[in-house]
Amino acid sequence: MSKRSLIHWSPGLRVPGARAPRILALLLASLCLVAACTSSPSAAALPSGQELVKKSSEAMRSVRTVAFTIATEGKPPVPVKHAEGSLTKEGDAKGTLQIDVLGNLQELNFVLTGDTVYFKGPTGGYQTMTRKELAGIYDPSAILNPDKGVAHLLATASDPRTEAEEQVGGVDAYRVAVALSQQVITALVPGVNQGVNGQVWIDKATNRLLKAGLPIGGGANAGTVVVTFGDYDAPVTITAPPK
Repeated sequence: MSKRSLIHWSPGLRVPGARAPRILALLLASLCLVAACTSSPSAAALPSGQELVKKSSEAMRSVRTVAFTIATEGKPPVPVKHAEGSLTKEGDAKGTLQIDVLGNLQELNFVLTGDTVYFKGPTGGYQTMTRKELAGIYDPSAILNPDKGVAHLLATASDPRTEAEEQVGGVDAYRVAVALSQQVITALVPGVNQGVNGQVWIDKATNRLLKAGLPIGGGANAGTVVVTFGDYDAPVTITAPPK
């Protein structure tokens, strides 16, 4: 056998030239199968964004309780810089709120039950205001309101496009790009004066909303408001604080 009839695959391995093309083809086929098994699904293989936001809107209408967090990244021009708490479909809520008041960040504890809002700063006791007065600052109870909350936001989202499969807090989700109107966003994040091209993450198993990313502002006053949800339908007790 001549030296030309041998292909050197490694210093210690020689394969007859007649079999080399077949072995090479099998090797390439194996590599393609491995790549197919480990790659992310193509956009064509993902469910449609329109279908996902529709199902998510319907799922959010049946939510009884939820825990929420609102955080800001960068410098979005919104007064609420951070908020977290729990709320019920009846509109009761409790948690903490950080608000920018004339350049000063103020943190408040709040309890919203019935038509009364109890709130207090780092010192002193609770004071009260009406639900209507709170709505002028931020009304967390709007989140589960089917007519102006998350369900409405998803139902009115335009041009929804499924971008990828991702995890949010260890939960499998679809990331969907959406265009949202200013009027709808303001009910959830006060101070927004523009429409937003954002993203929502929808739970693959339950269709519930897990997270929303809303880029807001421009130039030096630009950033993202990130809203996350969890503990769906967990028991929540909200009562007026002791006097």
